[in-house]
Amino acid sequence: MNEGFVLGSQVVKGMMGRQRHGKRVLPSDPVPHRKEEKNAAPHRKEKKKKLDIGKLFINISIGLCIFSLTWFFYALYMRNSLAKRVVTLHHSPRVLDDNSTSPAVSPERFWGTYRPQVYFGMKTRSPRSVVTGLMWLRQFSEMDVNLRHTCEQGDRLQSYGWLMHDGLGFGVQEIRDSDFTLTTEFVKRAGGEHGGDWTWRVTAKQHSSAPQPPVISLMFYVATDTQGSLLAHAEEKNRLGSITGYSEELGNFKITFRKPSSGEAAGAKYASYNYLKTVTQGLEKLTDIVRNSLNRRFVFSLPSGEKRPYIAVETYKPPHQHQQKHPDTRKESDFVVHQVTVQTPFQMEVLFESGSFRDRPDQLAGTAMTEELEKRKAAFDLKFERTFGLQERAFSLSQVRFSKAALSNMLGGMGYFHGQSVVQSAYNEYPLLYPEGALFTAVPSRSFFPRGFLWDEGFHQLLLSKWDPQVTREATGHWLDLINVEGWIPREQILGDEARSKVPGEFVVQRNENANPPTLFLALQELVAQLEARPQASAPTKPFLRRLFPRLQTWFEWYNTTQAGPLPNSYRWRGRDKDTNLFLNPKTLTSGLDDYPRASHPSAEERHVDLHCWMTLASGIMARVARLLGEPHEEYERTHQTLSDNSLLDELHWSDHLRAFADFGNHTQAVSLQQEKVYVPPGQPRHQFPVARLVRAVRRAPRPQYVNALGYVSLFPFLLHVLTPDSPRLEHVLRDLRDPDKLWTTYGLRSLSKADPMYMKRNTEHDAPYWRGPIWININYLAVRALHHYGNAEGPYRETAAALYQELRTNVVSNVYRQYMETGYIWEQYNDSTGRGQGSHPFTGWSALTVLMMSEQF
Repeated sequence: MNEGFVLGSQVVKGMMGRQRHGKRVLPSDPVPHRKEEKNAAPHRKEKKKKLDIGKLFINISIGLCIFSLTWFFYALYMRNSLAKRVVTLHHSPRVLDDNSTSPAVSPERFWGTYRPQVYFGMKTRSPRSVVTGLMWLRQFSEMDVNLRHTCEQGDRLQSYGWLMHDGLGFGVQEIRDSDFTLTTEFVKRAGGEHGGDWTWRVTAKQHSSAPQPPVISLMFYVATDTQGSLLAHAEEKNRLGSITGYSEELGNFKITFRKPSSGEAAGAKYASYNYLKTVTQGLEKLTDIVRNSLNRRFVFSLPSGEKRPYIAVETYKPPHQHQQKHPDTRKESDFVVHQVTVQTPFQMEVLFESGSFRDRPDQLAGTAMTEELEKRKAAFDLKFERTFGLQERAFSLSQVRFSKAALSNMLGGMGYFHGQSVVQSAYNEYPLLYPEGALFTAVPSRSFFPRGFLWDEGFHQLLLSKWDPQVTREATGHWLDLINVEGWIPREQILGDEARSKVPGEFVVQRNENANPPTLFLALQELVAQLEARPQASAPTKPFLRRLFPRLQTWFEWYNTTQAGPLPNSYRWRGRDKDTNLFLNPKTLTSGLDDYPRASHPSAEERHVDLHCWMTLASGIMARVARLLGEPHEEYERTHQTLSDNSLLDELHWSDHLRAFADFGNHTQAVSLQQEKVYVPPGQPRHQFPVARLVRAVRRAPRPQYVNALGYVSLFPFLLHVLTPDSPRLEHVLRDLRDPDKLWTTYGLRSLSKADPMYMKRNTEHDAPYWRGPIWININYLAVRALHHYGNAEGPYRETAAALYQELRTNVVSNVYRQYMETGYIWEQYNDSTGRGQGSHPFTGWSALTVLMMSEQF
């Protein structure tokens, strides 16, 4: 009891002691119970729990932020990496070494007529070559200044083109202007360390019956391209005797201008001379520089004694700076022009002599040049007959001359280009410059397409591989050396300022989702066949294929993935026109067949039969090359067997309703171009409102179906030999092919059936039909080749195919030859109603395949 009292007193004292420093407790205030003190622990636990949840939330937020930032930077890195891929070249060793075109490695091909865009000119196969060329104008003409230099359809020459050209050491070209003919000849001679010497001879003759022979000015020029220097040596007032120069590729050299002669002692007396020494900031400016250097103050003395003012170069007067939108900041290069004005007939020679050719026997001029030319012509004739055997096949001398001109124009149209493409991918906001590269290639047309086209080149090399397989190996190697790490090759090569100056701006940028038919596999097929038939003669082909193979693998895989269709083993061209409102049928430039009718409403559900067949061909060649090299070939073999399965082809592309092979897509045939309606408010002037355009009207909604267009695309399973010789589908193909109301004409096969609603229909008000009726020689070549194939294969349609082969071959060859004789040109396409040549000319790209049809080499 006492113990309890003492404890109670201490508690009271303690409480009173604490009250001195704390809140005063009034009698009425309740004293806290110990039970409430015990409840404080769960409250602290709840508070701690809330604190833990908050920390967890903060940690999660921080984690999400870190993840988001990591993902953002990873996505940025990936996008940047993907953006760079389009301009990252393939990692495998190049097919051709950097020095493969140098004079040390390839002296016989170092100099050549590798400037197809000019009427006559030469350069070396080096990135910054010294270039040489010829311009001319007719004096006292009704036209103000009719200066000729770059090949232009607007010049309206009666004809021009190579009559003979061996692709190596000589060439003879004839240019028929209004009332005179220029014959340009060149011969090369090996020697020294820089590609040797060459000589030009230009002969001018009147071919009109005008009483006064024309007076012509020939302008021979030399220009460096940012490296090298030139020194002009004048003699007798304004006459240039020679030009000496130096460049890294050529060392020291000299160009000598001999006086003109007419075969008469007095011929050269009446020549007048002028020259121009200036600089240029780009080879594409040479014509304008000469044009802006012309003056009329000079006087020409005619043989009759009459004196007349004539036009000649004097001093270059550049346009004022304020007239130029963007001042040119490129490095200046030397440019020298030697002008000779003389009355026809006359002849002139220009000699290039290499400084390292120290033991030349004599100058390659006069009689020595004539003798060398005759030797080269005889060798050309002999090789041509041995290669193509046209005289054996009873062709006339005129037909043989025509075929020589066709081959020579393709060889003389080989160009060497160097520069950068402009490319873009989905990961680039703006176009990029592709890595610098070189391209040795044939061109479709010197006047209209003087540059490299991927789908044309395979056809070109079908002909050139027969003449010179080394040309095909080098051209193919150059094309595959332009492949990027993705496996994409820009389909149109616009390399260098000269090439770019000939291309409309909208076609300059190349997009990496866009393909082109892989026709180089046609050329590879030919090289492999030559290697298998003549292993010793074709020995260089195997090491070439070995270097090529890694790039071929990537190229094939790129097609197989990027151009895959919606169903297994189907394919679809990317890059169709997207502004469907303006086109009767949106174009598919990537297929090479441009405006050929496809599905009316482009979609990802399309299946394209021509691409399926190209991939069938490519997979077969890949398997063949892999086996030849001892590389794994089983996967290519399986792909080829799958794609060449005719039942798969039927499933994907045979239309029972159309009884033909066809594309599949979102399609309606009920479309037309109609004048759009432009609302003009009452009282408002009409000219202030947009001009009414032709726009597409769709009368019936599209639906997934086979595209009912019968034409070249329908023939591809036949053209590329995908159909088996016993296929019942072959009967329908041959029937449609021979039907005059569909594809058959007496001039060749038209590109689109005459019965098709889009036959010869414009695609826009400014876009004339292109692959909608006209006859194209590359596809007719494939058709003649296919008929030859099926006409020699065991099957129920063998006799039909053999008869059609003879008929179609005769029709095509006869018409191309006839048009050449009548017009002076081989043409881009031929009118299916009249056979008349049309489009760009000369077109001695794939139209020159006529030579292979004549020689029956397939």
